Amino acid sequence: MAERRVNVGWAEGLHARPASIFVRAATAAGIPVTISKAGGTPVNAASMLGVLGLGAQGGEEIVLASHAEGAEAALDRLAKLVAEGLEELPETV
Repeated sequence: MAERRVNVGWAEGLHARPASIFVRAATAAGIPVTISKAGGTPVNAASMLGVLGLGAQGGEEIVLASHAEGAEAALDRLAKLVAEGLEELPETV
């Protein structure tokens, strides 16, 4: 299983617009990805309700994970998006 631990870079956390950006990026990854707070229950990263339900705040650690083939690169891109609070998924890491 591939896993990335990263602190949320959006000051407002994973709420509203940042959550929408993240969910679109997770869906675009084309592989199943889960997201959780450190030590929490994982939820589907492509689910807006799941991501909002985490209540992840700015600076809080989250865990991205996937069992899929090719997960390393996808998780690197998603981790960069979250850590840097980007407005769109980076093409390269």
